[in-house]
Amino acid sequence: MAATHPRDLPLEEARALVERAVDKASQLGLRGGIAVVGASGSLVTASRLDGGGPGGMARARSKAWIAATQQIPSSEHLQRMTSIAPPVAAGFAAVSPEAVFPGAGGIPIVRDGVVVAGIAASGATISPFFPDGVAPELMSVAGRPANPEDLLIAYALGVPYVGQHGDDSARWALRFGDLGVDAEDSLAMSGAPPAMDQPELMWARALADRVLGEASSRNLAVAVAVVDRGGDPIQQDRSDTAPAAAPAVALATATAAALYGCDSAEIAARFAGAVDQIAALHSQPLLFAPGASVLLDGSRVVGAVGVGGPPPDIAAQLAGANR
Repeated sequence: MAATHPRDLPLEEARALVERAVDKASQLGLRGGIAVVGASGSLVTASRLDGGGPGGMARARSKAWIAATQQIPSSEHLQRMTSIAPPVAAGFAAVSPEAVFPGAGGIPIVRDGVVVAGIAASGATISPFFPDGVAPELMSVAGRPANPEDLLIAYALGVPYVGQHGDDSARWALRFGDLGVDAEDSLAMSGAPPAMDQPELMWARALADRVLGEASSRNLAVAVAVVDRGGDPIQQDRSDTAPAAAPAVALATATAAALYGCDSAEIAARFAGAVDQIAALHSQPLLFAPGASVLLDGSRVVGAVGVGGPPPDIAAQLAGANR
């Protein structure tokens, strides 16, 4: 009998989960990122809501990686890491660079009894704390508090809400005082309308979709990253048969192009003999190779799109098709 090899959650399914989370976040006025990482440890997809700012996507990805690869909620992983000998915890971090942010909130995704991915959210206002300006009814499940971060993931997965961040009631009291919500008035898990107030995210998704569509027409498996002018990702996707390293290549070339305001292939020539020094200036991994095109609004740099998976010259063609 032929061996059956495990698979990551397909991109189409992962995109649908993230889209549900984006819809709920938009309804609640939250800003941040949502990421799905396959059980292989390779990113499948991630989206950043408008105004999310840098850092949230990286935190979401780290927690999703933990949930996917350790096959437990990241809150349980965090409890384990804080209860074992410090050298052991340090050793785990050293050999698990994707687990740089071991926070709570990452949840495994199971299909047919097998973990195929992990999902998590984080960002500017995606946290376990209740934000200003949101109706308390939208933060309550069956008369009980439901914190925003864990609510987004429960809603995306269509599972009952379970808080992953400790005492929701204490944080509720800080925000709403002794205000209570009756069970019949609790609307946290009610359906959210499609997000219509995310123009930057919609722009980034359209760019990513064009790359994926063109790659598919050429029978190429790729990853694509669309970043802002500071190199922080807005949209990332990996087609189902793309190499596991493809998302890292796409992001590293896109980040380089955005930060230096030119296509990634040009940077090494501009800084001949000093590539290592300029790479050391930045905390993000940079790749000065063909594969990413800068994105302009008139003469203003607004971001970049990077492609990973195929040979660099082909990746550059796909990225350049978005001009």
